[in-house]
Amino acid sequence: MQLPFEIDLKDKVVVVTGGGGVLCGSFAKALARCGAKVAILDLRKESADAVAEEINAQGGTAIGIAANVLETESLYAAKEVVNEKLGLCHILINGAGGNHPKGTTTKEYLFKEDLDSKEDIITFFDLDPKGIEFVFNLNFIGTLLPTQVFSKDMIERQGAAVINVSSMNAFTPLTKIPAYSGAKAAISNFTQWLAVHMSKVGIRVNAIAPGFFLTNQNRGLLMKEDGSYTERAQKILGQTPMGRFGQSEELIGTLLWLVDDKASSFVNGTVIPVDGGFSAYSGV
Repeated sequence: MQLPFEIDLKDKVVVVTGGGGVLCGSFAKALARCGAKVAILDLRKESADAVAEEINAQGGTAIGIAANVLETESLYAAKEVVNEKLGLCHILINGAGGNHPKGTTTKEYLFKEDLDSKEDIITFFDLDPKGIEFVFNLNFIGTLLPTQVFSKDMIERQGAAVINVSSMNAFTPLTKIPAYSGAKAAISNFTQWLAVHMSKVGIRVNAIAPGFFLTNQNRGLLMKEDGSYTERAQKILGQTPMGRFGQSEELIGTLLWLVDDKASSFVNGTVIPVDGGFSAYSGV
């Protein structure tokens, strides 16, 4: 893929959590093409290694590391590997996250008859607290803990930046997924808080809020087996003025702008939507 503009990240060490996935894998590849040395952290080492191998095959520098963003001990072990093989971290991309069926209602709206239904319906009252906790922790705590572990290395380093991944849900919650919506709203708030907190030690903190992109996690919700769109997908596209889902590479320009200490040196504490106009559209 042709990069949209010239960004020089030579010798910068970048850590990408969730880097084995579709979106964050694209982030890792783009950062490597700009000269960064990239550590790809993922719960599934084989996924991290696959992205790292692709980067290295194209002349870049990357390593895959197994890490659990919910376990401080795991993150410190990953940090040791990063420090030993690549050096001290300059840029952290907090990309790990996701949803879980136990934090999701079956229907968009509650109807009284659902309470007595013999069908297998999960209403708001049936949501599993453990499922809610899992989703909130994966997204919010899974952003906070890596930041605690890696940002210490970034204090007063030239070009230090943290990029979090928020969501359209943080602006207006989507139906059926209260846990995920709440967690992403927390990430946006945390981004602003951390930007202020870190402002005196030279670490900029911003977030990208992707609109709707087809990924491995959401493909089953948005696509039918025959390749056509589900009803939910059609509703999303109807609310997206550009009328389509985003492509992972369409996040790259915003990412590179935010990590570059020349292009965005005075940008701090922002949450940037990349959503095809979804958040701007009232539906009328």
